[in-house]
Amino acid sequence: MSAEASGSSGGNVVTVSGSAPLSSSRVGEGKADRSLVGSKYVKLNVGGTLHYTTVQTLSKEDSLLRSICDGSTEVTIDSEGWVVLDRCGRHFSLVLNFLRDGTVPLPESTRVLEEVLKEAQYYRLQGLVQHCLTTLEKRRDVCRGCHIPMITSAKEEQRMIATCRKPVVKLQNNRGNNKYSYTSNSDDNLLKNIELFDKLGLRFNGRVLFIKDVLGDEICCWSFYGEGRKIAEVCCTSIVYATEKKQTKVEFPEARIFEETLNILIYENGRGSGGMALLESGGVSSPGVGQSEEEGAGVGGGDRRVRRIHVRRHIMHDERGHGQQTVYKD
Repeated sequence: MSAEASGSSGGNVVTVSGSAPLSSSRVGEGKADRSLVGSKYVKLNVGGTLHYTTVQTLSKEDSLLRSICDGSTEVTIDSEGWVVLDRCGRHFSLVLNFLRDGTVPLPESTRVLEEVLKEAQYYRLQGLVQHCLTTLEKRRDVCRGCHIPMITSAKEEQRMIATCRKPVVKLQNNRGNNKYSYTSNSDDNLLKNIELFDKLGLRFNGRVLFIKDVLGDEICCWSFYGEGRKIAEVCCTSIVYATEKKQTKVEFPEARIFEETLNILIYENGRGSGGMALLESGGVSSPGVGQSEEEGAGVGGGDRRVRRIHVRRHIMHDERGHGQQTVYKD
C-alpha cells in the first residue's frame, strides 16, 4: 500500500507498508487529540488508498471535506492519525486535483465519468458535479446529433449536396461491384476506410456533412464537396495483375483522406470563394504521383477542376519475380 504526497513544500512523503490495525475514534468524541482543527496537513485513507494533502486544499469549496476539516462532521480517525473514508479511492486523486486547480480533465469513458460524478455528489463538491454533468450532456448531444445519411438514389444525392450549406464528405462503399477476388490486405483496408469515416464524422460533427453511398459504382471511393461542387476525389481501389489473374486491391491512404477533409473546411460558413481560388491555384494541394486534375461539372453546375487522387502506381511481382503492371480503375 502506498500513500500519495501533496501539499506545500513542507509536506512529507508518507510510505505505508501493510495495513495498520484500526482503533477508531470520532472527531466529536476526542477533539482534544483527534480533531483536525488547527492542523496544516491531513492524512486520508480512502478505501485503502492513502493520500497526504493540506487542510487548505480540502477547504477550498463548501463541501463534506471542508466540514471534516473544521470539525463540524464526525469522522473516523485510526490510531496512526489517518482519516478513514469508506469510499472507493479510485477517483479521489481526481477530486483532489479539482480542489487544487479548480478544474480537471475528465475521463473519456462515459461509465467512468458517471463514477466520478457519484463521488463528487458524495463529497458535495458542486463545482465538480456541474463539470461532470455539463460534460456528460455535451457527449450525449454529440451522439444524438451525429447522424449519417444513407444515399438511396442519385437524385437524392444531388439534392442533398446542392442544398447543404456545409462542406460534404461522401464515402462510396459497395462490395457488390467487385468482379474479382481481393488481395490479401484489401478486407482490412476496406474496414479501415469505414472506421476512419466514422471517426471523422464524430470529430467534425456539426461542421461537415458526412454521407454514405452503398449503391454507387465504386468499391471504395471518397468524394469531397464544397458549395455544391465536387472539389476532390480519393479512389482507394485498383485492379492488379498477379499470377495470371486479376485481383481487386483496396488501399487506405489515410493521410490524403484526412488532408482533403481539412481542405474542404475552407468552404465552411460560406468562405468558399477565396477557398476555391486557393485550391485551384495549388495553394493547398497540388497533383503528385498517383494524382491527377480533371475538368468536371459540380453538382450545382459550372466547369470546375476536380482533384482525383488514386493510390500510387506500383509494380506487383509474381512468384517467378516477373514484374506486373498495376492497372488502375478509372
